[in-house]
Amino acid sequence: MITLTEGNADLPYLLSDYHLSIYPALQGGGIDMESASGTGSFTLESFEPGIATRLTRNPNYHKNNKPYLDEVEFINIVDSSARLNALLTGEVDFIQDLDIRNVPMVERSADFAVQRIPSLRHFTFDMDTRVAPFDNPDVRLALKYALDRSDVIDKVFLGEGTQGNDNPVAPIQKFYHEMPAREHSIDKAKEHLAKAGLNSVNVDLSVAENAFFGAIDAATLYQEHAARAGININIVREAADGYWENVWLKKPFCAVDYFGRATVDWLFSTSYTTGAPWNSGWSNARFDELHQLARAETDEAKRTAYYVEMQEILRDDGNIITVAFVDWRNAVANRVGFGEVGGLMPLDNMRMCERWWIKD
Repeated sequence: MITLTEGNADLPYLLSDYHLSIYPALQGGGIDMESASGTGSFTLESFEPGIATRLTRNPNYHKNNKPYLDEVEFINIVDSSARLNALLTGEVDFIQDLDIRNVPMVERSADFAVQRIPSLRHFTFDMDTRVAPFDNPDVRLALKYALDRSDVIDKVFLGEGTQGNDNPVAPIQKFYHEMPAREHSIDKAKEHLAKAGLNSVNVDLSVAENAFFGAIDAATLYQEHAARAGININIVREAADGYWENVWLKKPFCAVDYFGRATVDWLFSTSYTTGAPWNSGWSNARFDELHQLARAETDEAKRTAYYVEMQEILRDDGNIITVAFVDWRNAVANRVGFGEVGGLMPLDNMRMCERWWIKD
């Protein structure tokens, strides 16, 4: 039996998430994290941090005939060219996040294919609203209008992306609210700067190549776009090593790669409600009120109305500049078999090892 302190209409979704694992209990209380004894489809053969993880089929797995593979190895190859070479030479059968520049080479091969899986993933520039000038909503709007998203998608992502609208809810997600696109407008950026009592503003934007693919190039284009509105963006190239520990949620303006979450409530409670663990300081009382109402509401029409208003609040008052939504773009050997591939999370919703097989 599960007892909740408040209503949650999305509880079944939470219980199906890959983060929810069952581990042995320690005598006297607590969880045994060291024995690596769980209920998964594979057992851990070896783990070398930053190098490789090797898994062996669990013969006692509770789903009949699964998994189909006897062994799986995940290899960490940071360089995109090296990853591609490992695929083409047969060292690996699958690579995640295929470099957009390498797509034509894979598509020309008879032995490999490119996967494009619609996803919840989105790239953003996040502002810490506790820090000036991001504490001013008109400055935030000026920064939003100053970005030419279509230019970034065309030049950095080579057209493979959907323009963001400063709303983190993906177009493929239930309760997504389609709003008029926020188009690039120097006039509106200047107008909102003026409302903030400014003729110009200087901001530092922290980026690294691993913040999201093309983050540095996207920031450079943004710098050019915004300069025409009197917004001077100083690009701070942070070290890729330690970016997520030392920059994200630490620096007041930075590039972020969000995978999204399976439900809108989950997405909002992770990053946008007041005090959420991934919230960089933004707080809106009406948003919080609507979130509490929507979480326990089972009437779909009422819940939809709550989420519509919340997305409008995020677009107009929120702390994120949504650059683009992107597909999971992978390269896979033709000898690998799979069914319908899920896109809520990478690697077929983190179920790749259980669901996929080798055709040979």
